[in-house]
Amino acid sequence: MHAGSALIPDSAALGKATGDGQPEGNILSIADLSISFLSDTGWRTVVRDISFDVASRQTVALVGESGSGKSVTALAVMGLNPAGTSRVTGRISLNGKNLLSLSERAMRDVRGNDAAMIFQEPMTSLNPVHTIGSQVTEALVSHRNLSRGEAQAEALRLLERVRIPAARSRFDEYPHQFSGGMRQRVMIAMALACRPKLLIADEPTTALDVTIQAQILGLIKELQDEEGMSVLFITHDMGVVAEIADRTVVMYDGQIVETGDTTKIFRQAEHPYTRSLLSAVPRLGSMVGYERPLRFPVVDRETGLSDQPAETADTVDYAAQPVLDVSNLTTRFVIRSGLLGKVCGRVHAVENVSFRVHAGETLALVGESGCGKSTTGRSILRLMEPESGSVKLDGKEILTLSPDEMRGQRRHMQMVFQDPFASLNPRMTVGASIAQPLVVNGLGRGREAGDRVVELLNKVGLEPEMASRFPHEFSGGQRQRVCIARALALEPKLIVADEAVSALDVSVKAQVVNLMLDLQAQMGLAYLFVSHDMAVVERVSHRVAVMYLGEIVEIGPRAAIFGNPQHPYTKKLLEAVPVPDPERRQRKRGVSNDEILSPIRAVDYVPPVRSYREVSPGHSVMIEA
Repeated sequence: MHAGSALIPDSAALGKATGDGQPEGNILSIADLSISFLSDTGWRTVVRDISFDVASRQTVALVGESGSGKSVTALAVMGLNPAGTSRVTGRISLNGKNLLSLSERAMRDVRGNDAAMIFQEPMTSLNPVHTIGSQVTEALVSHRNLSRGEAQAEALRLLERVRIPAARSRFDEYPHQFSGGMRQRVMIAMALACRPKLLIADEPTTALDVTIQAQILGLIKELQDEEGMSVLFITHDMGVVAEIADRTVVMYDGQIVETGDTTKIFRQAEHPYTRSLLSAVPRLGSMVGYERPLRFPVVDRETGLSDQPAETADTVDYAAQPVLDVSNLTTRFVIRSGLLGKVCGRVHAVENVSFRVHAGETLALVGESGCGKSTTGRSILRLMEPESGSVKLDGKEILTLSPDEMRGQRRHMQMVFQDPFASLNPRMTVGASIAQPLVVNGLGRGREAGDRVVELLNKVGLEPEMASRFPHEFSGGQRQRVCIARALALEPKLIVADEAVSALDVSVKAQVVNLMLDLQAQMGLAYLFVSHDMAVVERVSHRVAVMYLGEIVEIGPRAAIFGNPQHPYTKKLLEAVPVPDPERRQRKRGVSNDEILSPIRAVDYVPPVRSYREVSPGHSVMIEA
């Protein structure tokens, strides 16, 4: 345990030890666990002497950022760390069994029967060539010795139990035919197949929209109560921790730095790192009284002291011509079937979308996966060709420009994507990647480009000597800073940030958001901020547009959207956001178990003409037909 953490070990808090060292009432007990991996330079320890317990029917959150050691700890419990290149020492007791002394054959019996695990990305956990019904059935046949008929009946019961709509008719469908949230429900059904006493959930909601996340968290809690399970929940999201955890274990750099009752940790965290995690959590409603975006507080991880961020400068002139003017933008995709490729339907991805963005302003485009927000951003930049509509950049229509003419406009509009690693060429140094737009547009070569790269790295808070490194040598947050530097290379007027901070740890997310706000104040940048994270959106935006099934259903100033939402879908998004306060856990959230509807329409479908009602100046909501 970290030297600066004067905390009581879990076993002392939960009960007297029995003869085999297993505290009474504990399902899982981890003592002095260390994990090392073999690298080119020898054994590297990634988890050092950690100890904690999970009691019967209890939910323990194992919290930390990427690289803290939380996931490899969970894999060690399941005996899934790679043989030969990993070394695990200490003691892991599950239901009184010392797991580290068991053979692989014995561990196979433990997995599923005593402990089960669900992972972050269900699509990589499910076999794409087998139906979901057959996969749940196979788990039952393997572990519970049921006949094929009995297993199929039980599999159907489990799918119904995890709230798969029309489970019987979807029993023979394949994973790709399910949404992300429904695939995660299938994984939970498989995990429950053998009635385990311990469920390990490794970031099961991180990749999901906020409404789907709320559904999965509620489902896990309901099933835990019904089955009497214990849950070890691994996450970096303190909002989720507040929602579900009885006790919290905070990990940093392979060590436990703080552990205790969740409510107490949120109310009075002792360790500076825990306080830094909590301060970086965006809290819905924290912007009441502020007209403009607000930086996240910067916390010193050594002392736990934080600054008091000031409101950003007033950078928007709404009387001036907007940088971006989008009118009736429509983007559709054709669906073909059969040998002759006959058109059988269309995806109405973006339907008659209109909005403006001014210099120095952030317009957030929010909604769930599949609502059309990312397609809107790509259509504006003509990375996808719209079917109709108008997009004006500084008053100039760009949808009618030729490819050569468009190339001249691209320097004024840039994009920052969700996954910075996929955005950077792994074979190019980051310096070369940042300089590439300058070279392609004839704006600098050689020393001139090199000087500009140094200037851009300094601007995004990176050291100039980092220019010679490759993308894999950077952390996720640093890579996103590199992508922002590259986007700034051509001095654009508009940046489309497509889920630019969604994949980042909470403290790194806060740092990148602060950087974007600082750059906006310095350079007068217009941001189209595409996101599903309502708490971050509240912090960074001047105005908000809510998208649902390809259409904007509500648009207005940030304070109006968050303080007086009008459309049912806007209210649904806000109600689903986790509240980072354990004492408000009992607040009933209006969360539906329905899947997100599809924007696929028949070939002859004609969209209805929409009209909007002005609620207050600048705040409009779609009138439901």
